[in-house]
Amino acid sequence: MPELPEVQTIVNDLNKKIIGKTIIGFWSDWKKRVRPSLAKFKVAILKAKIVKINRIGKHIVLDLNNNYSVLIHLKMAGYLLYEKPLDTLTRDKHSGKTIRQYTHHIFYFTDKSKLKFSDTRKFGWLKAIKTKDIQNTPEILQLGIGALDSKLTFKKFNALCDRKRKSKIGVALLDQKWIAGIGNIYRSEILFDAKIHPARTLDNLTKTERRKIYKSMRQILNKAIKMRGTSDVDYRDTAGQKGGYQKLLKVYRKTDQSCSYCKGKIKRIKLGQRSAFFCPKCQKLKTTTN
Repeated sequence: MPELPEVQTIVNDLNKKIIGKTIIGFWSDWKKRVRPSLAKFKVAILKAKIVKINRIGKHIVLDLNNNYSVLIHLKMAGYLLYEKPLDTLTRDKHSGKTIRQYTHHIFYFTDKSKLKFSDTRKFGWLKAIKTKDIQNTPEILQLGIGALDSKLTFKKFNALCDRKRKSKIGVALLDQKWIAGIGNIYRSEILFDAKIHPARTLDNLTKTERRKIYKSMRQILNKAIKMRGTSDVDYRDTAGQKGGYQKLLKVYRKTDQSCSYCKGKIKRIKLGQRSAFFCPKCQKLKTTTN
């Protein structure tokens, strides 16, 4: 699933590529993921100009000059591809397959360029909504503070930990209602960097350990943005290219491989119905309550 770094990479790309473009058409072959309906969606966006693009959690927001916005969630396997008029189909250099073959939604612009929403699993969605109502729409209203939000100081993070004392840190980091933006990949990488076992509860963490998690969260996510995200399976940027952070992953999906620090074996456990990866030597499970 695209997480904060991947979504931010897409937002950064789109701010360079489609700001000022006017939408003259929209096509979809998966109408049930277009909200509130395909007909109403078209009425809200057609002939409107894109004036601003930002990110809220893992959501992409396209602000239009007609007081409407398009809210997009890529879900498990979605990505957005920008195509100029003369672009040819981009192919994955490893598999040779056309990566635009799963396109289900297309925005058409006056200059004949396109923005394509590709989604192999078809879980991603788009929603047209009044710009003034974005913060109060149910999908956004339920989100916690963003993992890279400037208002998320360590003091705030520590207070959030106190409110979720009995939760395991590996589960808490995936809770978008607690802190928004982190998914399975960066959860494991953040905790490995901080040397904290994912099954430890928040009330079992010292203030120093919480500070390590906070620092690792900021550093890992910012570095992943600089590397243009992680292409675990499906993720591509707006040019159809893979991110670069997968080359730096230390534990995610490295079960039974050697730890880069202690040479112990990376292990996998289930936490909150998701797999968490860790090094049992570097990330010891302490059970004594502080």
